[in-house]
Amino acid sequence: MITGKTKLLGVIGYPVGHSLSPVMHNAAIAHLALDYVYLPLPIEPQNLEVAIAGLAAVDVVGFSVTIPHKQAIIPLLSEITPLAQAIGAVNTVSRKNNQWEGTNTDIVGFIHPLQTTYKQDWSQKIAVILGNGGAARAVVAGCHQLGFAEIHVVGRNLEKLKDFQQSWEDSPIGDTLQVHTWDKLTQLIPQADLLVNTTPIGMYPNVDDSPVSVDEMTNLQLGAIAYDLIYIPQPTKFLQYAQQQGAIAIDGLEMLVQQGVAALKIWLQQDNIPVDVMRQALRQHLGLENRC
Repeated sequence: MITGKTKLLGVIGYPVGHSLSPVMHNAAIAHLALDYVYLPLPIEPQNLEVAIAGLAAVDVVGFSVTIPHKQAIIPLLSEITPLAQAIGAVNTVSRKNNQWEGTNTDIVGFIHPLQTTYKQDWSQKIAVILGNGGAARAVVAGCHQLGFAEIHVVGRNLEKLKDFQQSWEDSPIGDTLQVHTWDKLTQLIPQADLLVNTTPIGMYPNVDDSPVSVDEMTNLQLGAIAYDLIYIPQPTKFLQYAQQQGAIAIDGLEMLVQQGVAALKIWLQQDNIPVDVMRQALRQHLGLENRC
């Protein structure tokens, strides 16, 4: 029952119709019997500043941030955690002392499967990351935290790539980071122990698209890990192509769950977040309950 006393959470982005965050967050809220609701909030880029002020005016407790606002929102926040500052992107915002504070839980979500299910020594490994937006920044930081020997970022705009690399120059990450234009991808894929798609290419409804062609993917080494941050569809074309080459495929569903758990801990100020309930709600919603 939603009443005038129900506390508000949500996700901002444009578009947000594809987001499964409401499914998992509302499942957790119901399980905990809390008087909260989590809403999808489509906000066009030109309306971001006024929208953030509006969310404060209606006393929103906190919200998730997705494409394309993860970097654009930073100047609109009163405080940013050191982690979010290091990454240069925000995906979780909370209301503290009548001010907005931003942090980044994407890094927690991204590295979780690599620290648990696929745990190994990464110190001699090479990561190749497709895309250089806000999500890519969290992945770069995550790969550095795991200890990768080399981190390669591939993008289409040379100036943006230069800015991306320069932004890490004063960080230890800068010692392992290299940037490349998309035409170098065919040279990089054979070296990749971990190949990560951080772009929206292949996301619903464009389910037949892939950032890497089937021919390019043939050079991916056997046993490499292909990791797509996209979680709709399951699997993406990118992961289908990788699996055809004998790669291990990780989709974005567990990252979504784990970054959501970390966000709820911040908003609700408690640690007993029902992660299994959140994961099951997503799998049921996607019709994955009877799939391996």
